[in-house]
Amino acid sequence: MAKVISINISDKKGVIKTPIKEGKFIEEHGLDNDAHAGKWHRQVSLLGMESIDKMIKMGVDDLTSGKFAENITTEGIVLYELPVGTKLKIGETIQEVTQIGKECHKGCAIKNQVGICIMPKEGIFTRIIKGGIVKAGDSIEILSF
Repeated sequence: MAKVISINISDKKGVIKTPIKEGKFIEEHGLDNDAHAGKWHRQVSLLGMESIDKMIKMGVDDLTSGKFAENITTEGIVLYELPVGTKLKIGETIQEVTQIGKECHKGCAIKNQVGICIMPKEGIFTRIIKGGIVKAGDSIEILSF
């Protein structure tokens, strides 16, 4: 079963996000009070715990949810294999996949430490179609491809 491991937030771009108990996601905006929210196609970022585990196996220490600046850390779903346009029910929200991967920030601490970063290839982005609350433990359901 696919589920949410953590909700993570930051008030500035380019920094590690801090886990929070639950997040309020606003339609066509993103996570309330997060630096990346706004009227664009990358309102919410998601990364699987499986991807974080790959980096741990490469020798990166102290990796936890939010270290890759992802808003939602997931488990049990291969996010980067979902086609753009896939709709997901996450907690009370409905989100649409808008982008797979991204360019790493210049000076990315993870990339500097091990030579690669997983977010550019395995992180995904969504926009909020229907807002609501998402918290750790909530299920993730694929509604359509």
